[in-house]
Amino acid sequence: MSDMGSPALIHQPHRKDRAIVAFDFDGTLTVSDSFTQFLRWRAGAGGWFMGLARMAPDLAAYAGHRDRGRLKAASVREFLKSVPRTQLEADAEAFAGQVWPGFIRHDALACWKDWGAKGAYRVIVTASPETTVAPFARRLEADALLGTPLAFDADDRVTGAFAGPNCRGEEKVRRLRAAFGEDMQLAAAYGDTTGDTEMLAIADEAGFRRFKG
Repeated sequence: MSDMGSPALIHQPHRKDRAIVAFDFDGTLTVSDSFTQFLRWRAGAGGWFMGLARMAPDLAAYAGHRDRGRLKAASVREFLKSVPRTQLEADAEAFAGQVWPGFIRHDALACWKDWGAKGAYRVIVTASPETTVAPFARRLEADALLGTPLAFDADDRVTGAFAGPNCRGEEKVRRLRAAFGEDMQLAAAYGDTTGDTEMLAIADEAGFRRFKG
């Protein structure tokens, strides 16, 4: 099972008369990486540092392979394995509610709202797990959320793995086209890392590291 059953990942189907605008989440709409902050918040100070110590081999290996997806998968195994979906969703909701006031960039939010006022179909496209970003997407009234899907077992607990590729780089474009069609065109896209390069390249308006505050 994947985390595609999470609520409100796509609020409504896209209409052809609405421009599609894609926003990266971590570092673009937010001031820092949401998944890292969520794991740290959930584990507590002691649990966080103990978990990092157990991840030492994975952190050392990352210096060689530089595969963010592998490192993220290792963090899921360490900090979330066997957590029930309902508990994870409740924790994600509590985290979003606690950090929201200072977590979303003001200028990014203004841009987000401006596109909404123009009637655009606003999509969050993120490498973070859909389950943990969903509470933020709902608060933003996003039309859709495309992220990295967590895998759940027959008892609806996190297996410690992903149910699909890390939603980064070319995978962001693939996910957009899978959701909205091969002829999909972005009116605008916003991102802040090389993981957004391919998504920005297919947009009429590309905003790279545009938001600062």
